Amino acid sequence: MALSFNERKKILKSINTLDLTPIKLYSEVADQDDLVTVIVPKFKNKIVVKLISPKLKSDHFKIKLDKFGSAVWSKINGKTRVDQIIKDLKKKFGDDILEEHERTTKFIFQLYEQGFISFKEIN
Repeated sequence: MALSFNERKKILKSINTLDLTPIKLYSEVADQDDLVTVIVPKFKNKIVVKLISPKLKSDHFKIKLDKFGSAVWSKINGKTRVDQIIKDLKKKFGDDILEEHERTTKFIFQLYEQGFISFKEIN
């Protein structure tokens, strides 16, 4: 049974953000520069998809991520915790990334709030 919003919120408040394990909910494509575009369906209801999607040019949105967002997205695999993602980003970007803990956790929670990812701990 799926957890309610309040149950998920309670779990997220009790867990250290760095111990969370993000899981992708959508697919992506990467270009030659390793910049990621997340593919998000416009509709989730199967009936709406059947009726409306054939009339549209595209039945999905394309969300383009910058180099930082692409690096974070590519590290999300359902096994890697947030603390390891931050360490990997620090290795990759070095001094080009400032306040990596705050920036990464904020971006990950934006992905969560938009419904692009979930966390292994609340599924």
